[in-house]
Amino acid sequence: MRKSLIAIGVVLVLISCSESKETKLQRFLLKGNMMALDHDDDQALDYYQEALKLDPCFTDALNNTGTIYFQLKRYDLALENYEKAISCDANYLNAYFNRANTYYELKEYYRTLKDLDRVIQAKPDTAIAYFTRGLAFTKLRDFSAALEAFDKSVLLDPTKVEYFVNRATVKYYRKDFDGARIDLFHAKGINSNEATIYNTESMIEVELKNYTKAMELINQAITLTPAEPYFINNRGFIYLSLGELDMAEADINKGIGLDPYNGWAYRNKGIYYFLKNDFESAERLLKQALDMDPFIDKIHFYLGMGYLKNGKQAIACEQFNMSEELGDKMLTADLIKTCQ
Repeated sequence: MRKSLIAIGVVLVLISCSESKETKLQRFLLKGNMMALDHDDDQALDYYQEALKLDPCFTDALNNTGTIYFQLKRYDLALENYEKAISCDANYLNAYFNRANTYYELKEYYRTLKDLDRVIQAKPDTAIAYFTRGLAFTKLRDFSAALEAFDKSVLLDPTKVEYFVNRATVKYYRKDFDGARIDLFHAKGINSNEATIYNTESMIEVELKNYTKAMELINQAITLTPAEPYFINNRGFIYLSLGELDMAEADINKGIGLDPYNGWAYRNKGIYYFLKNDFESAERLLKQALDMDPFIDKIHFYLGMGYLKNGKQAIACEQFNMSEELGDKMLTADLIKTCQ
């Protein structure tokens, strides 16, 4: 649900008649920014490189180069440029924030938090820093810390739909469905056409086993954003819950085609194979999902079921224990007895 929040800051400069070094730097930066806004990444990078030839420590050019690579999902090169900017100026906060976002995409959440701490220490009223901190804590399943961070972001800027939706998601994880619905109501007041609102409402209805209502809501989300792989995958999970396996498989496969790096889709495909009694395929895909993202909801329970069906009781019980420690509350009395 999270959207990329890194933006290139356009620096407007007055170009004087004399071509000083500073003037040339700002001219290249401005041209690069204009090309970036036109989505001409190659030309933008060329202009930033021209600036960096004049001054290898021109932090704005380094930062914006990193941002181009971030948007291209070249996270290694994005990090390289953000780190150069920080090495040139240890107080350059834009690079810390952008590096935090890059670490987030790389699932290095503790590094994300460390960089955000630096930003917040310098500028404690930066709402987006608290928001991103909330995202990182959510991934770490530290829901209390995530909620605290989202509370701060909403307090500082109550106009952002994504702040309310992500806080609602944390409340959903904490089973505070009424609190989640209140946040989603506020989000609709800001922008009722935000698809993530209806996706989150759908998740709540799934948890309450109101699958017909959940399907209605997820279809509303997909109508608003037809090519969003997370929504399509979530609809696939609803189909799984309804026992409509062919429809589920079609949606899950479509979701994987749109985003082959979404571990949740592989979890759902593992559940699909489990329901088809293909337990070897189920175990393989659930293990793949866990390897891709260890913070997927209820992944340890489902993987435990895969191991159990394949006669691997000991490691199944290890997964069940991890599931219980995370508060999934999925184990039945029979499963508990199996592991005693």
